[in-house]
Amino acid sequence: MSETKRIYNRIIPPLAIALVLVACGSTTALVSDRLDPLTGVTVTSATKPLVFYRDRSAQAAYAKDYVYLGPIEVNNMGERNYFIWLGVWGSSDTTTRSSQMNDFETVVVFADGEPLSLEVNGWTPESIGLSESAYVKPVASATDGYYRVTIDQIRLIAEARDLEVRAGSTHPQTYFPWDSTSSTSMQAFLREVL
Repeated sequence: MSETKRIYNRIIPPLAIALVLVACGSTTALVSDRLDPLTGVTVTSATKPLVFYRDRSAQAAYAKDYVYLGPIEVNNMGERNYFIWLGVWGSSDTTTRSSQMNDFETVVVFADGEPLSLEVNGWTPESIGLSESAYVKPVASATDGYYRVTIDQIRLIAEARDLEVRAGSTHPQTYFPWDSTSSTSMQAFLREVL
């Protein structure tokens, strides 16, 4: 066997495998696209979720509650389903996970004054057909919530200039955007999935 053929046989198979892996999952600066390792569905998400907060300085000097919000597309062989992921936590967290879950059974996202009422689909990635979360929890104690939405609802949120999140049925709490420029990743997500 010639030296050229030996080099060819050593380089081409690993190169072909690398190309297949790149085709199965990719991440840009604003959008992640990957294959779920156990369920085999394609998962597309924004790399930078929107961040909302509410001030709790009456309880402690710098206490705040946070809600991270990110879009997800689950593509199961052409059947596309859309979800909003919420990561909920507090900087001086005295609320229990069950209390957070009760408060976030239903949330209302106000996009330029338009109320979008969202019902929780589940509290684990398995509830939307994934073996692992599309987003990394902001802190280990955060509660994950998954809400079924339409692509039009994601578009309303992504294109809104004024956003708020309200949660809690007994004593509703309003969360305001942490950063007004964070919708860039959500807009890139829309361009990717449309």
